[in-house]
Amino acid sequence: MRNFDLTPLYRASVGFDRMADVMDRALSADIASYPPYNIEKTGENAYRISIAVAGFSADELTVEVKDGAVIVSGRKASEDESRSFLHRGIANRAFERRFTLADHVRVEGASHEDGMLNIDLVREIPEALKPRRIEIAKPVKAVSKLDA
Repeated sequence: MRNFDLTPLYRASVGFDRMADVMDRALSADIASYPPYNIEKTGENAYRISIAVAGFSADELTVEVKDGAVIVSGRKASEDESRSFLHRGIANRAFERRFTLADHVRVEGASHEDGMLNIDLVREIPEALKPRRIEIAKPVKAVSKLDA
């Protein structure tokens, strides 16, 4: 795998360090496939991250927002040593998943049902950044003494 050096981007730009950090993390991160997840758009400014967490209870999962990212982790409670498996194909291993949030996206809530952890996100654009129409002033016509 190739590693890209983003150092020139850091020294040639001002104010883009967050974008460069995101690119750096994306290029250097190991691609994990556990647990599987979906990201869907549920509305014009609404999104949902759905993570398959079969075998985990809500108490064994944590959802945290930190440094512009949603961090989801799962830790199984200690297992019963008296159980003996002939085949063990269900992965109940600990995990941590990070999802970087865009500007003005906040976590609205999370729910756990039927082995799925759903995290609802909403994008709230501040009034100052929304487009607004500027009224164009019309010139004031001068009134002469002859018109009066």
